[in-house]
Amino acid sequence: MSTEMTRTTGQAGDPQESTRGVPVYRPLADILDTGKGVVLTLEMPGVRREDVEIGLERRVLTIRGRGRVNSPEGYRRVYAEYGEGDYERVFTLSEDIDEGAIRAEVANGVLTLTLPRAEAAKPKRIEVKAG
Repeated sequence: MSTEMTRTTGQAGDPQESTRGVPVYRPLADILDTGKGVVLTLEMPGVRREDVEIGLERRVLTIRGRGRVNSPEGYRRVYAEYGEGDYERVFTLSEDIDEGAIRAEVANGVLTLTLPRAEAAKPKRIEVKAG
């Protein structure tokens, strides 16, 4: 995945700010089709499991994360490519996703969502019999 992030912008092109007064970033995502469903990964450095909020309403998947800058004790930060900020991204799901079976996990700053296809949407093979 790419190491770049894009700041979410408001109508006038100004970066949006969360209620915490920090920038809101639009994390870059990778979307992979597994044949059985879709795997979605998003870079969200500094976001812990308890700081992720995922909502699904009318096939609209909303992902939010609260980022935290962790500086080791006894050190002074001299350079950083990731600043403190929150993350937000919205996706519209196709009708063939089984909304009740979506799973999410976060590890090492990467959020991974597994979105399986509904049984009715999976391709079926029709056997041809000799007449």
